[in-house]
Amino acid sequence: MTDIECTRNGTVATVTINRPDVRNAMKLAMWKNMAATFKQLSVDKSVRAIILTGSGGNFSVGADVSEFEAVRSDTASSKAYEVAVDACSDAIAAAPQPVIAVLSGYCLGGGCHLSMACDFRFAGPSAEIGIPAANFSIVYGVRSTKRLLALVGITNAKRILYTAERMDARSALHVGLVDRVSDDPAGDAQSLAAQISEKTPLSIAGAKHILNAAAMMEPDAEADRLIDHASASEDYREARRAFAEKRKPKFTWS
Repeated sequence: MTDIECTRNGTVATVTINRPDVRNAMKLAMWKNMAATFKQLSVDKSVRAIILTGSGGNFSVGADVSEFEAVRSDTASSKAYEVAVDACSDAIAAAPQPVIAVLSGYCLGGGCHLSMACDFRFAGPSAEIGIPAANFSIVYGVRSTKRLLALVGITNAKRILYTAERMDARSALHVGLVDRVSDDPAGDAQSLAAQISEKTPLSIAGAKHILNAAAMMEPDAEADRLIDHASASEDYREARRAFAEKRKPKFTWS
């Protein structure tokens, strides 16, 4: 058993935060391990979608504050910690495959940070979502704050960060912090992942890159290359053939 587990079911990979005894609190090493896991999945062309979830009824209570004295006790170590956290969320966001977060129980602080790096957030009715940085004299990181702003707008982002209050799943749905609430978010995520897996991965990867760059208000020098690559791809030729032959296309990410 490891703190970050990765399993496969056909073309769908599931990454699980696995410290249920502490509600999946994220240690510094786990931020780094999750980043490495998503980088590996990013180059695996047999993976068409990724689900991120937590074990034991919680997504993640956030960073493991109990280790802060050792790994985040001053300005220098705090900066290094934030670099690791941002590298993890950036690895999730940069994966060319769509990533679906399945939320239950606690999704707080760093857990919310992880979920916002995903493309979709499906929550069960037990989910509690919030960012308690204001309770710890921590300024939420720039990249995670940008993601929050892109999802919920400036007024809601301010309320979430200023008050440190927790929202239930329905309230989070109302402000845009989650996309769907149901009794079976894991099943819903599997259904969406299966649907996406049938589409051309080059189109999805290109759309994801352009949308994420726009949401983060970042310059995008890569978009034209991705558009041109898809236009010259075998997948594009296969899509045209399948359309003409009235059959389902077989995409190979090439």
